[in-house]
Amino acid sequence: MATASDIARPRPHRVPGALRAPFEGRAWRELLHVVTGLPLASVYFAGAVAMLSAGAGLLITFLGVPVLAAGLMGCRAAGWVERGRARALLDVDVAEPEPVRTLQRRPGLMPWVGALLRSGVSWRHLLYTVLHFPWAVFSFVVSVVLWSVSLGLTLYPAWQWVFPRHLGRPGMQVGPDGLTANSTTQIGGTYLESPPELALTAAAGLALLLVTPWIVRGLTQVDRLMVLGLLGPSPLATRVRELESDRGSVADTAAADLRR
Repeated sequence: MATASDIARPRPHRVPGALRAPFEGRAWRELLHVVTGLPLASVYFAGAVAMLSAGAGLLITFLGVPVLAAGLMGCRAAGWVERGRARALLDVDVAEPEPVRTLQRRPGLMPWVGALLRSGVSWRHLLYTVLHFPWAVFSFVVSVVLWSVSLGLTLYPAWQWVFPRHLGRPGMQVGPDGLTANSTTQIGGTYLESPPELALTAAAGLALLLVTPWIVRGLTQVDRLMVLGLLGPSPLATRVRELESDRGSVADTAAADLRR
């Protein structure tokens, strides 16, 4: 008779993880994170560089300070979006960093701007927007090319008919066209058209399809590290929060002892 623990325990998969990886939701969520990351990273990078350049150029006047503060605030907003994406698509739960008002010494707009400029969190968000853009371009190109090529080769027997019907070729060509050594005879590449060639192409595509999710997972691991290292709270703020929580627990325990 099955017990409650047996019912709660997840059943082991009969298919190994290496074989079911392309069909799991995690692989497609990671691909979605990479695909949506490039346009967002482009907007972040362009805005951060433009505001930082304008603010630095206007620092000789008073206008440079609010422009630079606005750029840092935009970077913090980008960090909020990236933490949400990492939480939804990469299963990374990043704590919210300390707000600017905790560093503000007195009320008012200018003290708030000063606290924003002194905040290490703001500058780490700016560093993220700059570093994330080239990595987003690289991971987007690698992920999209691998998924496209692997799916195209795996399904090649199903769409091979396109070549003879619409392109005037018997199949996909392997090897470039060229001339022989005497430069008089035209030679061409090999066309994948026979049943063994179709089967071999599909097998190669399937092998690449099984490897692709793990490569994309390795790429998104860098995104996880960047989000955790640059968009979370500072170690000092985390330590202060832990001490405050411990102090509250001690105070509650002491009050309970006094009541007893």
